[in-house]
Amino acid sequence: MSAVAEQAPANRLRKNSLGVGAITFMVISAAAPLTAVAGGTPLGMLMGNGAGFAGTYLIVTILLLLFAVGYVTMSRHVGNAGAFYAYAARGLGGLAGGATALIAILSYNAMQIGVMGLLGAATSGLFAGWGINLPWWVWSFIAIALVAVLGYRQVDLSAKILTVLVLCEYLVVLVLDIAILKTGGDSGLSAAPFSWSQITSGAPAIAILFCFAAFIGFEATTIYAEEAREPEVTVPRATYFSVLLIGVFYMLTAWLMAVGAGVDKLLPTLQGLQDPTTFLFGLSDRYAGTVLSQAMSILFVSSLFAGVLAFHNAVARYIYVSGREKLLPQTIGVTHSVHQSPHVASVIQSVLAAIVVGLFAVLGLDPVLALFSWLTNVATLGVIVMMAVASLAVVMFFRTNPAQENALKTTILPGLTFIAFVIIIYLIVINFGSLSGAGGFLGVFLPGLVLIAAVVGLLLASALKSRDPKAFENLGQPLKD
Repeated sequence: MSAVAEQAPANRLRKNSLGVGAITFMVISAAAPLTAVAGGTPLGMLMGNGAGFAGTYLIVTILLLLFAVGYVTMSRHVGNAGAFYAYAARGLGGLAGGATALIAILSYNAMQIGVMGLLGAATSGLFAGWGINLPWWVWSFIAIALVAVLGYRQVDLSAKILTVLVLCEYLVVLVLDIAILKTGGDSGLSAAPFSWSQITSGAPAIAILFCFAAFIGFEATTIYAEEAREPEVTVPRATYFSVLLIGVFYMLTAWLMAVGAGVDKLLPTLQGLQDPTTFLFGLSDRYAGTVLSQAMSILFVSSLFAGVLAFHNAVARYIYVSGREKLLPQTIGVTHSVHQSPHVASVIQSVLAAIVVGLFAVLGLDPVLALFSWLTNVATLGVIVMMAVASLAVVMFFRTNPAQENALKTTILPGLTFIAFVIIIYLIVINFGSLSGAGGFLGVFLPGLVLIAAVVGLLLASALKSRDPKAFENLGQPLKD
């Protein structure tokens, strides 16, 4: 056995392996910048509020910054890789913690597996242009295998790969942004996308939901608390950096996309496209040339891969912590003797992804309109439910554990964001069918999966309380050295 294995604490994630930059890149990789800009933004404009989508990004960024205030304030008192689950357990009790743990496992699995569908379709299209014709599911299985290897190994290896991919994504979009900015776009630069009339035009509720979906993953900073260097400093900084970097980048790019097409011409242009996700590439051809468009096509695929890798790491840690703290079988809650990665949880996630992708392939369901759309909308709903729970947990935690913290951070802002998230959850549920394209029974069943997961988690926590009261009391507690 190597010295590393002998010296490593048993059943611990690899400590002091991630700094502010590494965690920030892990998080913004989950947000998949190029995927959001090329895919989510045009669809949000088309189905939502057109040019006002840029202003909607600004509103959502502000809301998430307000949420982050209470979130990072409590992070100094949590220090557990269970993130939302740990917040719920510490602030609202073990039963709420169990429910949140299963919602998290469902949500991040759904997001990762759903994006596998889009990744398979995009990769198939890219290689078909080069004369290599393979079904989408072949590429999805290749991606699952690569992610499985990286998720099994040390987390800093994933962080290094994600850093390179994300930097390239930002670079190509920024080149296009600068090109549009220099030329003044179609009819000159305009602040109209930030006007209230534009923001409230069309279907602003749907625009808000698309904006939130683009941010999913930013909250994962606290998942890496046990692996961070100086987590009491690193996690808050990474959280604020992530929200600001994602929000400002999306807002400015959406504004320049609207300006590039022309504020008045934007919706007619999008409506005239057979596939709205080609909108960004059309702007690139017009303002920056086909070479950049070709680079974007390749990086669009790498963006999706970066996203599934980041979500894989997130869900593996939720599964691992749930096993370590006895909600799930303890054999799941172990780490690798050398890599100190949650290797068992990682393998479980990889197997589950392969089963679901295989099922959709066998049934002949569309990888984008079914696998991607259905599952990522379930994931968005689940994560926003967890944000609401976390906001309430912050308020309750500091009521029962008074600390020298400002009431604005511990009560007022978390309380306001809780109310805002509840409203957004309502909007998602009533619009789920039109958002996901899942009608009839599926339109009710798919969002109902979040409630089912919560009930299962509640039952598991209740069983743990009867079986091992001490373990139940310790749910969400920081791991002692």
